[in-house]
Amino acid sequence: MKKLLLLMMWLTPGVIYAQGFMVNLNGQKQIGMGHTGTGLLQDGASLVFNPGAMAMLPQNYLQAGISPLFFKSGFNGAGTADVAYTKDKVATPFNAYGVWGPKDARWKAGLGVYTPFGGLTDWGSNWQGRYVLESLDLKAIFFQPTFSYKLTDYLSIGAGFVYNHATVNLQRAIPVADANGNPGRATLKGGGNGYGWNAGVFIKPSEKFTIGLDYRSQVKTTINNGDAIFKVAGTAQANFPQPNTFTAGIPLPANASIGFGYTPTNKLTLAFDANYVSWNAYKALAFDYATNTAALADTYSPRNYKDAFSLRGGAQYKTSDKIAVRAGGGYASTAVKDGYVTPEVPDANRYYVTAGFGYKLNNKLDLDFSFEYEHLFSRFQTNIESNLSGTFKSDVYIPGVSLSYHW
Repeated sequence: MKKLLLLMMWLTPGVIYAQGFMVNLNGQKQIGMGHTGTGLLQDGASLVFNPGAMAMLPQNYLQAGISPLFFKSGFNGAGTADVAYTKDKVATPFNAYGVWGPKDARWKAGLGVYTPFGGLTDWGSNWQGRYVLESLDLKAIFFQPTFSYKLTDYLSIGAGFVYNHATVNLQRAIPVADANGNPGRATLKGGGNGYGWNAGVFIKPSEKFTIGLDYRSQVKTTINNGDAIFKVAGTAQANFPQPNTFTAGIPLPANASIGFGYTPTNKLTLAFDANYVSWNAYKALAFDYATNTAALADTYSPRNYKDAFSLRGGAQYKTSDKIAVRAGGGYASTAVKDGYVTPEVPDANRYYVTAGFGYKLNNKLDLDFSFEYEHLFSRFQTNIESNLSGTFKSDVYIPGVSLSYHW
């Protein structure tokens, strides 16, 4: 019975988003240059990085890209030699942009569809933390219609409305065994919507130097009538009524960026971005079941996140009229305080390095490749709710490709 009473904790769907799920894989040129783009004029991805820069783009754009994400994490339980690893799964963040304006007009309009948050984690059903998490599949897709206007030759502004559609599928073992000793399983899945906005200012004080400011609002996403599916032994089924649904909400954080671009020659471009993420808005995760029992109560699970930041730098060099090579890197701090780290997002401070290659197929068509490696510093933690204790070590590998048509 004690284990049943603890289900209010075990069935809370943990940390769904964190710095680790803020993927921001929004453009191959920008990824290759260390995720810089707030203060640059690169391509249609300016719609996300800085809507204010759109009106300054010399051409119109249609482009799309994909960045398969390979997340590798290991967990060494405290006081043991056992190490559990995530299974080989591939998440597929993508981006697509259309930016258009009449020739010589002072404005441009566009639409972006991209995935700034998401993740795919699968620890399997036989590891030490199976009562905390077996697997998590999360997708958040942003749709952003945007308008930008050039006030002067050196100043432009822009803003866009954001609609988010998110889906989640989370599975955990339930500490209620059947006659054969097999635990039960909880599956929580559903979809929800959220709204926000993105605005930016782009300044071009000279032909060689550019500055950008961008602010993306909080997007609070709510999942209503999600499916709560419990598979347990018949003797415990009354404690887990079926069918059942849940409601949960979480704020996707606001973030602010400043970026600088410098082009000392026609061949070389240097860039630097600083980004601040307001994760302190995420105080707790409230979880409401449509039908409750003594063992299945609504929950209020504290998170108490802290704000996070990242510093990014990159460069592009054009070896010829057709070929550009790119490189970059950066550092990002974690939003998850000690005591709140979970296997959904075994987050930690991290550094990353990137590389990229661009090839002009013709005067209107660009093919771009990117690659990113992220290393999260190892982190020993004991979670204050689940008491799961051990050391997480994680790495991320992200190749990417995009095709751009411009005219």
